[in-house]
Amino acid sequence: MNRVLITAGGNGIGRAMGQAFDAAGFEVWVTDVDADCLASCPAHWGKSQVDASNEAQVAELFAEITAQWGELDALCANAGIAGPTAAVEDIKIEDWQRCVSVNLEGAFLAAKYGGPMLKATHGSIVLTSSTAGLYGFPNRAPYAAAKWGIIGLMKTLAMEWGPEGVRANAICPGAVEGPRMQGVMEREAAAKGTSYQHIYDGYAGGTSMRSLVTAEDVANMALFLCSRGARLVSGQVIAVDGHTENPDPKV
Repeated sequence: MNRVLITAGGNGIGRAMGQAFDAAGFEVWVTDVDADCLASCPAHWGKSQVDASNEAQVAELFAEITAQWGELDALCANAGIAGPTAAVEDIKIEDWQRCVSVNLEGAFLAAKYGGPMLKATHGSIVLTSSTAGLYGFPNRAPYAAAKWGIIGLMKTLAMEWGPEGVRANAICPGAVEGPRMQGVMEREAAAKGTSYQHIYDGYAGGTSMRSLVTAEDVANMALFLCSRGARLVSGQVIAVDGHTENPDPKV
């Protein structure tokens, strides 16, 4: 049976990934910082409360996975936080550092400790970036910078690990329906002195399909990228966003 580890798998995109891989017959292990989110996950999933940016905790996690599973076929480095919504000159350095640490260093640590296990199985790693990592995004500098960095990390992993049969790809979700994106839009509306609905319509209107995406849309792409159907797909940046025409159409 194939085995997958998903960081930040307790809710949102990570939870949807777990459900998709589970339905496809994978054994699933998820991490999250939120114990309540982990407790609500299916009982047959492996679960670990881990801060993705804490190297000691990540090292302990992979030691536990090695002891219980012995191997790993797929890794979804999905942990991330939204970070502050503010102009660059108004962002506190500690807020910048926390956002970059969770989003970028979290992906790096997952790769660092998961790499040996993936090499042993000729497995696949999928990193969650963002359309913000393709275009940048005003008033979201730490998030955009971290998500841009994830793409550089992924390209490097594809080069380093490709000769050993490991594939690396990045998914760039657009605006994803759910509580986290709702919070982002509420803060943006407050910062711009406009309504939540105006901001929501702007995100949807900036895509060719005039729609936000769902966590399930992203999860289905992750599952495909870890399947045999994508056996020679590596080093790719794949947007799941309804085709972004304008990354910031809002006024």
